[in-house]
Amino acid sequence: MNSSGAVAVAQALNRLAREDRGRLMSALIARLRDFQLAEDALQDAMESAVSHWSRSGIPSSPLGWLLRVAYRKALDRIRSHRTAGRIGDSLLVLADGEAYEAETNEIPDERLRLIFTCCHPALEQKSQVALTLRVVAGLSTAQIAQAFLDQEATMGQRLSRAKAKIAAARIRYAVPEPAEWPGRLAAVLAVIYLVFNAGYSAGPQAGSDLAQEALYLCALLDRLRPGEAEVEGCLALLMISHARREARTDAGGQTTVPLGQQQRALWKQDEIAAGVAVLERALGRHVPGPYQIKAAIAACHCEGEHSDWAQIALLYDHLLAFEPTPVVRLNRAVALAEAGALDAALAELACIGPGLQGYQPFFSAQAELLARKGLPAEARSAYQRAMALSPSAADTAFLALRMNGLPG
Repeated sequence: MNSSGAVAVAQALNRLAREDRGRLMSALIARLRDFQLAEDALQDAMESAVSHWSRSGIPSSPLGWLLRVAYRKALDRIRSHRTAGRIGDSLLVLADGEAYEAETNEIPDERLRLIFTCCHPALEQKSQVALTLRVVAGLSTAQIAQAFLDQEATMGQRLSRAKAKIAAARIRYAVPEPAEWPGRLAAVLAVIYLVFNAGYSAGPQAGSDLAQEALYLCALLDRLRPGEAEVEGCLALLMISHARREARTDAGGQTTVPLGQQQRALWKQDEIAAGVAVLERALGRHVPGPYQIKAAIAACHCEGEHSDWAQIALLYDHLLAFEPTPVVRLNRAVALAEAGALDAALAELACIGPGLQGYQPFFSAQAELLARKGLPAEARSAYQRAMALSPSAADTAFLALRMNGLPG
């Protein structure tokens, strides 16, 4: 195969890994009942695809090809480790053939079943969310660590322990019974929200697939569990936030545009209206929760020509009752500054700063508020810290423009 063909193979595999890894992992785990074996087999199949597709071309059904080869690779691994008890069970599963046949399930998507398995109460919530982000959404260990403000090595150990615990406890790969939903729903929504945020942080081009995946999963959850106010709140939040995607960078996609400077004509007003309608449906159930409050904050940014910062600050006060975290306090401080309470906002940043030293939005906000206070040297230092932690080139470009505009 020539160089252009090799590039096409690499692009096809990268696209499959980005868009369909969750589907592949779900199908593999449904059959193998072993997280690590499924992940290893899929990696083996991807490596085989590089050489095979380079010789024979990309198959007409690359997803099916990878799934079939992954099963064969899993069988090879099982046969070479027959003495391992956990693999012996998988050998029985594969012994009747390699073709995959989907089982009838009330939830018509294996990924959602996989999410609920990852969110089993035998795992602590942080491990539930991290494992689902890794296995279903395909985020790297480094990306997940950044979301949790953890070290990559620490997150890697957490993921390994979670997989081992699922195997040791023989956690059932299934959707929970209705009575179990309340205890499992918070972790599932946290997963969906973090998946969306990972796509949102990457920017409208690089992160669109991940954001769409989160929207799809949340909408599916809403259809399958109607009447859940927090599911509706989460869905409304994602819909309203995603509606602003085309205004988040400049025309060339090179520089981030802050919300207050975005061209509102680029916002998808029909999507915002649909999200607000979902939010109103949720609020009408009179069962308050954090996702409904976050959705209400998002809606306050979209009503009228300017964000209603005074109302947003009040909503963050309510959100703190549910999530008393440094990140929520940071967002509340920004709202206070925008509402005119700059000194109170800076005092809040001073209090929460020690716990957010690895969090880029903290330094970005700090730099902006210090500049408004007339402290350019301190603002410049904060901008430099923010740029060093920026998740995208567009964010870095925006911060550099702001820093270069400082006096002196």
